[in-house]
Amino acid sequence: MKLVIQRVTNASVTVENNIIGKIGKGFLVLLGVGPEDTEKEADYLVQKLIKLRVFEDENGKMNLSIKDIEGELLIVSQFTLYADCSGGNRPSFTNAAKPEKANALYEYFIQKCKEENIEVEHGEFGADMKVELLNDGPVTILLER
Repeated sequence: MKLVIQRVTNASVTVENNIIGKIGKGFLVLLGVGPEDTEKEADYLVQKLIKLRVFEDENGKMNLSIKDIEGELLIVSQFTLYADCSGGNRPSFTNAAKPEKANALYEYFIQKCKEENIEVEHGEFGADMKVELLNDGPVTILLER
């Protein structure tokens, strides 16, 4: 499982010209699922995500978590995180999990984040989504398990 985490001032996801998810200060999380991933990897990454201390404290140091600032999450499925470009110029996505498995773990990840008492918005699995964000910093973190 791979996460691209972007600290944002705000972010939204749109499907067919309708905003389906919108947050203020927090994280935009692009989430990719690999074929060997299980709930164990998801549980681990949820805990890393919510404990990640990259928000500034009163001294301007990155020392606070998303829970500390009462931030929000926007979680968007992103199978292209498993792109393999080693064989040419057209990426192969065979390293990504099959849609049924990926969607199940995506939904599981969202639910586990909600159980942490964090406001969670999300995209629509498999849809053509347009994502807008104002990256804060910029701060972008890659996590995988």
